[in-house]
Amino acid sequence: MHKLLLTTALGLGLAFPAAAATLQPGETLAANQEYTYWLLDAIKSLDPQINTDVEGSGVLRGLFEGLYNEDQVGALVPGVATSFDLSDDKTVYTFHLRDNAKWSNGDPVTANDFVYSWKRLADPKTASEYAWYMELMQVKNSADIIAGKKPVDDLGVKALDDHTFEVTIEAPLPYFPKMLTHASTFPVNQKVIEENGDKWTEPGKLVGNGAYVLKEHILGEKLVMVPNPQYWDNEHTVLTKVTALTINDENAALTRYLAGELDRTQIPAGQYPRLKEEYPDQAISVPQSCSYIYMFNLDKEKGPEALKDVRVRKALSYAIDRDTIVDKILQGGQWPSYNWTHHATEGFKMPDIDYSHWTQDERDAKAIELMTEAGYGPDHPLALTLNYNTSESHKKIAIAVQQFWKKIGVDLTLNNMEWKVHTDKMQNQDFEVARYAWCGDYNEASTYLDLFTSYSGHNNGKFRSERYDELMKESKTAADPNPMYTEAEQILADEMPMAPIYQYTKVEMIKPDMRGLGLNNLMQNWYLKDMYRVAE
Repeated sequence: MHKLLLTTALGLGLAFPAAAATLQPGETLAANQEYTYWLLDAIKSLDPQINTDVEGSGVLRGLFEGLYNEDQVGALVPGVATSFDLSDDKTVYTFHLRDNAKWSNGDPVTANDFVYSWKRLADPKTASEYAWYMELMQVKNSADIIAGKKPVDDLGVKALDDHTFEVTIEAPLPYFPKMLTHASTFPVNQKVIEENGDKWTEPGKLVGNGAYVLKEHILGEKLVMVPNPQYWDNEHTVLTKVTALTINDENAALTRYLAGELDRTQIPAGQYPRLKEEYPDQAISVPQSCSYIYMFNLDKEKGPEALKDVRVRKALSYAIDRDTIVDKILQGGQWPSYNWTHHATEGFKMPDIDYSHWTQDERDAKAIELMTEAGYGPDHPLALTLNYNTSESHKKIAIAVQQFWKKIGVDLTLNNMEWKVHTDKMQNQDFEVARYAWCGDYNEASTYLDLFTSYSGHNNGKFRSERYDELMKESKTAADPNPMYTEAEQILADEMPMAPIYQYTKVEMIKPDMRGLGLNNLMQNWYLKDMYRVAE
């Protein structure tokens, strides 16, 4: 990765090695190349500019293709772009697009498709939660366009010809190329959207440029994809059919996996040690760039008064016994967390967070002290409600936290709901405390820290800090942004707009004949075009 950035800094055209489903020495393809995997929740949208879910992004990487993809360890490889040039001042990227990229209806994929799609993402009329991502990429005029101060045609994107896409950014951003693998930047077909409106993502109507096409989608039940014969690298696509089954119960999904109905599923909380012993070649636990938190609603009008007191927020965070959660409940190699950014993020330096060094008894004592100062205790308990989406793991953690908080004078009501309802409530600040998780969009600390800026499209708790905003804005033009990231993390520890709980590992059962799943990529981004089954 460093070589890539150094080379582009010199303003040279850059080409990458291609990646596809490549057999390793000694491997033979199995006769069966169908793949069926588990989804916990229904995918809310198959529109790249609208989707916000990790699971949805996995599907979109099959149906669409952006400028770049990632290989098995997370390095950039060509997508629609084969190379780019960078101006001497490092603010103008000129992407050279392959001339054999096609939409699934046979139309050529052109630079104008990217211009249309990026403008669509930034356009306030689209109302995308990821419009903010265009601003994070520093695309010229994006902030003013998103705020409605400039027309969308002022966005710093241009088609120089059918196969040359130019992007102007406000200031040098070393990790800009990394950001281009995110689904919100994928191209969409303007003609298809204009002809079909909101129904353009339905089977038979969806036109993508990825290695797969959508054959069937029954919301909340299943989604089926098959190879796209128009894809530029279709000759290297191996899987013949991909089915994603929505199963809201993780234990039921595990039962179906063990019965041979699924090739991949998440391991329910607490079951990894047993399954690793029984199925050593199928149970896996690998680092994943995601953080699990309880977000506090600090909205001036909709947030509970008690949570406006930082003493209460700190007490709630201190009282969570993270070691019990990861060692006794989850048992899948997760890390107890006292901060927001995943600890393995490239270049990130953790601040020295005081309460991370305390014993749990010390944290509990301080929590009781703070609650007493804030006017709460056994005779005057604080009543709060926690929203969480349906999952056995989320439920077990919620029940544990209910007990942890009871010790410090909090009566916690647990409120379970399906994913769509849960996310809608969060986006509308219709919650008090909410289970939340964020998975990095790229391997750099800003993918986490930008979320808590006041202008973030995902700051559902409405945390506000002028200094925090300053730091994150300054970091975009800093030669070394890492000290600013460290200070921003310290602000989160001081202000506690959320309670960090744990940092993820990917804890799953995967059939031993599956290959190409990108398990050595911290982002855990996988591409169906790279996957295949081997003969046992």
